[in-house]
Amino acid sequence: MRYALTVLALGLALSLSGCTWNDPATWLESMNPFSRAPKNLPADLVEFQQVKSATAAWSLSIGSSDNFIFTPVATHDGIYAAAEKGAIVRVDPESGSEIWRIDADVSLTAGVGADDHTVVVAGKNGVLLAFDSDGKEKWKAQMSSEALSAPAVGGGMVVVRTLDNHIAGYDADSGERKWLLTRRSPPLMLRSAPGIAIVGPTAVIALPGGRMISLMLANGGMNWDVIVGDPRGTTDLERIADTSGMPAVLGRLVCAASFQGRVACYDVVSGGGVWAKELSCDVGVSVDEDFVYAADETGAVYAFANLRGQSVWRNERLAYRALTTPVSFEGTVAVGDFQGYVHFLSKDDGAFVSRIATDGSAIKATPLVVGNKLIIQTTGGRLQALMIN
Repeated sequence: MRYALTVLALGLALSLSGCTWNDPATWLESMNPFSRAPKNLPADLVEFQQVKSATAAWSLSIGSSDNFIFTPVATHDGIYAAAEKGAIVRVDPESGSEIWRIDADVSLTAGVGADDHTVVVAGKNGVLLAFDSDGKEKWKAQMSSEALSAPAVGGGMVVVRTLDNHIAGYDADSGERKWLLTRRSPPLMLRSAPGIAIVGPTAVIALPGGRMISLMLANGGMNWDVIVGDPRGTTDLERIADTSGMPAVLGRLVCAASFQGRVACYDVVSGGGVWAKELSCDVGVSVDEDFVYAADETGAVYAFANLRGQSVWRNERLAYRALTTPVSFEGTVAVGDFQGYVHFLSKDDGAFVSRIATDGSAIKATPLVVGNKLIIQTTGGRLQALMIN
């Protein structure tokens, strides 16, 4: 199904669009609306006076992500990361040394989800694999189809959404499936990985079709269902309004963004709307004590006041560089791009304050903040910790 949709989308895009790329492979990839490749010529990197210094604290090779998005995750005892060929690693966040590395013996499509006791990844042909914090296999389960979004682990449960839009809850210790919810899939979806956040006794789940739902972990019961992006237009392409990235939670505030839709915040307990702004995003949002940060599909980075939604600043100098979700980090806003650069913007006004190169391959996973380090996973296979002073 995934490959059929990609081919269909590619054909539609070729019939509707033009492109200025010279390289045929890049040109074809850029025309695919399911791809994160830039669809216009990306902006050149601007020169600026670096007022902060970004450095690499450590770097580790874990393996390529291929055409998938693998997101590292942190618990109290380490950072967990995975790669497409089946490598799963636990890393010491201070030194970058491997605590352990295992081979899942299957190609992976999504990961990692983890808490202090369970580490979960999704594999080809819909297999779900769980390990303990020492890397020993706990259980395997068969899902209804493959998953592109990282499983979420918390409250004694593993929650995962598959490509056929089934959401299932598994017991974290035994792997027994406790509940299953089936949602109707829209005709066309972005090839993205809308996320799942565990919040207390609930799972907040971003969905294709512009919706976000909250389910009870214990039984999968619906807590609330909200519209982040309302599908509009007359064609299936125009009506793509998928919710993008991981729901961002701070206290009682949960925020999300959608493609051809909005960035919006809700009450995480009731689902009541707090504020919304028209904005088309194909990656997620993040939130800190002051602002909500978003990058739109053209590469503009925004900061909004998190309580009322007023626009605070916008930086448009990274146009069409296929940005990651921007995240708050040490008084800056960090965002990765398709050439492996990490850009640091001033939290106060969005001006550039620093930039650092990684391995030259695209950064698709949302950067992860662990203490005073920013953890980056590139599609080329580097897991890197950055610091800024």
